Amino acid sequence: MSRPSVSRRQFLGASGAALVTGLAGCSAGEGGTSTDTASSAETLKIGVLEDQSGNFALVGDPKAKASMLAIEEINANGGIDGKQIETFQRDPQSDNQRYQELTRTAINEENVDALWAGYSSATREAIRPIIDRNEQLYFYTTQYEGGVCDEFTFAVGPTARQQLGIVLPYLVEEFGPDIYTIAADYNFGQLSADWVKVLANENDANVLGEEFIPLSESSFGSTINRIQEADPDFVMSMLVGANHTSFYEQKASAGLDVPIGTSTAMAQGYEHRRLDAPAMANIYAGVNYMEEVPTESNTGDGGFVDRYFEMYPDAPYLNEEAETNYFSTYMYKKAVEQAGTTEQPEVIDALESGIELGTEEAPEAPEGETIRLDGATHHVDHHMWIMRADEEHNVEAVENRQIPETFLSETAGCNLPENPEQTQYTPVDYYEEAE
Repeated sequence: MSRPSVSRRQFLGASGAALVTGLAGCSAGEGGTSTDTASSAETLKIGVLEDQSGNFALVGDPKAKASMLAIEEINANGGIDGKQIETFQRDPQSDNQRYQELTRTAINEENVDALWAGYSSATREAIRPIIDRNEQLYFYTTQYEGGVCDEFTFAVGPTARQQLGIVLPYLVEEFGPDIYTIAADYNFGQLSADWVKVLANENDANVLGEEFIPLSESSFGSTINRIQEADPDFVMSMLVGANHTSFYEQKASAGLDVPIGTSTAMAQGYEHRRLDAPAMANIYAGVNYMEEVPTESNTGDGGFVDRYFEMYPDAPYLNEEAETNYFSTYMYKKAVEQAGTTEQPEVIDALESGIELGTEEAPEAPEGETIRLDGATHHVDHHMWIMRADEEHNVEAVENRQIPETFLSETAGCNLPENPEQTQYTPVDYYEEAE
C-alpha cells in the first residue's frame, strides 16, 4: 500500500488544524474562569504508559505513537484551553509489575491530569486498584472483553459485544448457523467465547465446540483436525499473541478454508501484512478501526494515515488501538475545555455529559461518522466495520454501522453518574447460555 507524502507544515497546519480547530471552538470557556491551581497553570500533564518493548510491543508501540501525534497536533494548534500539554511517557516493557510502579509514579510524583496505559486486560486489572485508590482519570483504549463499570476508568475501545456483534450475525447470514470457537485461554478469550454463545443464541446459531488455547501454544494440528471433523459453517477466533499467529499459517497449509470471524486478528497485529498469503484468506474481522478503513478522515488526502506516517515514516502499521488513543485524546481536550479546568472530578463530569466527535463542532474520528462517549458507562458507541482479507491479503470493508455499548447500559444497569462503582460484569451474570 503506497502512502502519499505530506509535508510536516501541511500535516500540522492543515489536516491537524481541521480537527483541533473544530474541537477548540466547541466549548472553550463554557465552564467559566476557574482559580484552581491546575487550571491557572500554563501547562497540563498527560501520562502515556504503553508497551514499546516486550511481548506486546507490536501492538503497544502504535498506541504510544498515536498519543504523541495527537498531543503534537493539539500543542501546535494552541493546546488545550490555551495550555500546552506536557507528557510523562515511559515504556512499561510489557511487564505488569513495572506498570504498577510507573502508574504510582505518574500519579504520586508526576501528578498527571489524565493517564493512558496498557494493552492487555491483565495490565488493566493490575493497575485499576491503584487508579481507583487515587481517584485518577484513566483511559483504557484496547478492544476488550467488556463489562468494566468503574467511576475513574474510561474503557473507550470497542467491547466484545460490539466487535463480535457485527461480525457473527453477518457470518451466520452468509454461511450458516454452525460455529466452532477457538480462543486464548485467559480472561479475555474465555469471556469472548461466552459472548459468542450469547450472540449465537440471539441469532439462532449453534456453537458446535469450543477450545481454549494456552498463550504458549504454537502447534495447532490437533485443533485444525477437530475443526475439520466438526465441519462448522465458520470459525470464531479470539486467538492472541505471537504464538497463536501460527494458527493462520497452519490452517492454510492444512487446506482449512472455512470462513473465520475474529475480534483480534489483522486490526491489532496486522497479520495480513506480516504473514505470507494466503494465511489470512477469508478472515472477517469485526473492528472499529484498521489502517484500511475507507473514510475520508482516515485515508483521504491529509487524513489520519497521512499524518501518522509523516510523523513516523518507518512505522509498520497503524492499528486499531492507535486510533483509539488518538481520538480519546481529543475527547479529553473537549472535556477539559467544556469543564474550564483540568481538575479531574470536573473533567469526569464533562466526559459523562456525553462527548461526541463527528458533530458540526468536532470533525469525525478516523473510524467514521459520529462517535459518542456514553457518560453512564464510560464506553463509546463505536462505528464498527467488518473487514475481509482475500487470497492475496487485500482488505475490503464488507459492512459498517454504528453499534452502541448495550451490555452495561441495558443489561447490567451501569450508571456511573448516579451510582459510582468499580465493578466488572460478565456475561455469566446475566445469560444462561454463557454458563
